[in-house]
Order: sequence, then C-alpha cells, then structure tokens
Amino acid sequence: MIIILSVAIFLLGYVAISQEHFLKISKTSIALLIAVVLWLLVVFGRLGNVGFALTESAGEIFGLVIFLLSAMTLVEILTHYGLFDYLYTKLLKLNLGDKAQFFIITFLAFIFSAFLDNLTTTIVFLQIASRFFSGKNLLRSASAIVIAANAGGAFSPIGDVTTTMLWLANKFTAQTIFTQAFLPSLTVFFASTLLIGRSIVSDTKDRAEYAKPLGKIEWFVISLCLLSFFLPLFMTFAHLPPYFGLLLGLGVVWLVVDLARLRRPDSTSLSTSIERFFQKTDIASLYFFIGILLAIGALRHLGVLEMISHWVFTAVPSVTRIIWGNIAIGGLSAVFDNIPLTAAAIDIVKTIDPSLWVLLALTVGVGGSLLLIGSAPGIIAMKIVKELTFGAYLKIASLPALMAFILGIFVWFLQYHYLG
Repeated sequence: MIIILSVAIFLLGYVAISQEHFLKISKTSIALLIAVVLWLLVVFGRLGNVGFALTESAGEIFGLVIFLLSAMTLVEILTHYGLFDYLYTKLLKLNLGDKAQFFIITFLAFIFSAFLDNLTTTIVFLQIASRFFSGKNLLRSASAIVIAANAGGAFSPIGDVTTTMLWLANKFTAQTIFTQAFLPSLTVFFASTLLIGRSIVSDTKDRAEYAKPLGKIEWFVISLCLLSFFLPLFMTFAHLPPYFGLLLGLGVVWLVVDLARLRRPDSTSLSTSIERFFQKTDIASLYFFIGILLAIGALRHLGVLEMISHWVFTAVPSVTRIIWGNIAIGGLSAVFDNIPLTAAAIDIVKTIDPSLWVLLALTVGVGGSLLLIGSAPGIIAMKIVKELTFGAYLKIASLPALMAFILGIFVWFLQYHYLG
C-alpha cells in the first residue's frame, strides 16, 4: 500500500512539475513537498534503516549542490567583469551580415555551454542575440541557441546538470564523455543550426553598444575563473570529488579580488565584493535539485526503482534494450523535466558500460530541445524572448531538433559499433 501511494504521489508531483509554465506554480515548491511526504511514508512504514538511507542521499546531494553553487558564482563573476560584453563588442566590430552573426553566436553558445552550463549560456547569448536580431530573426536565433546550448552541455561533465549527475555518480569519466559525446553533440549542433539558419534574412539593424575596455586585473580575474572550470577534472586524478576543483578555483578568485580591492580601492569593477554574487545565484534551482534527489532517494529506499528496472529492462537487460530505453528516456525529456528522469535512470538502468551512459547523457540533454518546455534553457528562453511561444518554437525548431536528435544518435551508434 505504501509503495502504491508513494508512486502515485511522485507521479502527480511529476506532472505538476512538468506543467509549471501552465500551472504557474513553482516546480521547486512541488519538489520539496514530494520529498518530505515520501520520506514521511518511509518513516511511517518503518521500512529499513532510514538513517543510513538519508545519509547516503545527503552525500550525493551535497556534492551536486556545492558543485552547482560554486559554478553559478564563478559565472556571475565572469559576467560582472565583462567577459560577455567584451565578446559582444568584438562581434559587433566584425560588421558581419545577419547569417554570419547567427552562426557565430550559436557556435559560441555551443562551446560556452560545455564549460559554463547550458542554462547560463542560454541567458547570456540570448541577451547578446537580442542586440543583433529582432522579429523573426530573433525567434530563429533564440530557438537555435536553446538547441546549441543543450547540445554543448551534453558532451561535457560540467555542461548540463544531468551530465554532471551522471559524472558524479561515476557512470563515466570526464575523458569518456568528451571523446564519445563530442561528435554526436557537434552533429546535433550543425544539423539544427543549418536547418534553422536557412531562414535567417538580412534585415536587422545591430544595436551599437560598446563595453568598457578591460584592464589587466579584469583579465586576470576572468582567466582565473575560466581556469577554475578545468580544475574538477584534475581533482578526479587526486581521487577527490570534482567539486573540490571549483571550491579551489572560487577560493583563489575570491582571494585575488579581495587583495586587488585593497590595492585599488577606487576601481569600479572591484567595488563589488564576492559575497554580493551569491545573491544572484539561482537558489530556487538548487532547492529543486535537493527536492528531486531526496524524492528519488525515498523511492530507491522503498524499492520502487528496482521494481521499475526489472519491469522495463529485465534482470539482465540486453544492450539493444538499454539503447532503446535510453532513447525513449531522451524522448520523454521533451515533455518531462530531465533531472528527475536522469536521477531515476541512475538506479533503473542496469549497466556498467560507460558508452551506454554517454548515450543517456546525450539523449536526455538533446531530447529536451524537441519541445520548448523540455529543458531549462527552453523555459528561460520563453521568459527572455516573449514572442518565443510554445507554438512558435514548434514551428521553427521542433523538426530541425528532431532530425538533429536522430542524426546525433546515429553518430553515437557508429562510434559504438565501429570504435567501441
């Protein structure tokens, strides 16, 4: 009875989360409520060692939250010190046509999303695109940026929350996701961008805005921030959790900024303390991750995920079954939030083959681009570009995204079959 009730509560909450944009109810509040209610069911049912299960879930959540909080803070520092304004100014000076600007901006979104994260990258490059495009060109570029950011985030262990979750769960190494997901992700980017880019017309006047020149200290801080995103990879060689790398990078940047403020108290860029950047981080998203992961932990403790695994994949699933299962999960991510899908898949999919986990990272990352509501970048794009409605995206980008999704999986399959 408790198991049936827990599944019903999770599914109802899941539907509410996936329809946040229609219901106008925060998915974070739903996730937190689900988490607490499910753990109360575990306690009332007296099912096993609750303390040990909570400790296990808390350890996983701590690593992810610290990782994301550190990354968000570093991105806010990059924004404050003018990296993205600098990129805009340089692109403006090239005096390119609309199509060339479109391809450069989407390519930069693809690259940056691998090293920052796809949500932040989408916000930054939508703001840049709005200075270059308007009307239908803006809708097309915004749609392409969403797909590019999701594709770029899929080939990096720090580019997408779902990929980070799989990496922190030791489903693949950083080297594996880079080498095995890069070509499929690049295929998704090129296919979708070329298909959408055909409709870009040269009729948009660029908004002439010039950023303040960056000094030596600004470039030094920017360089340290960018270097920080590579440190998690080195921490894995020291057998430490990846978030130690970002903590080290943030600590160094913080120290440098404080020392620079003492030497140059009159500097405008140094007038803002690092503590102020914490106020700009997306704390609501962090609470959402906490709620979802706690809820998944409760379902795991109740044995629900093990039952689903046996039902969908059988006790000893074939490779073909896992491949099709991963593709199906990717398709579901077009409608349902990919974070709980991935969190559940970590327990449901029974394989130790890292290549199959790379496929899951690819499908849930890119699959969210099939519909505008399927990914966090898509949701934020709706809020930033008001004219980009569900219907507009469906008309502009859903078919190119689907074709790119299929091509990306095909490239992964060729790699797996001939190189794996």
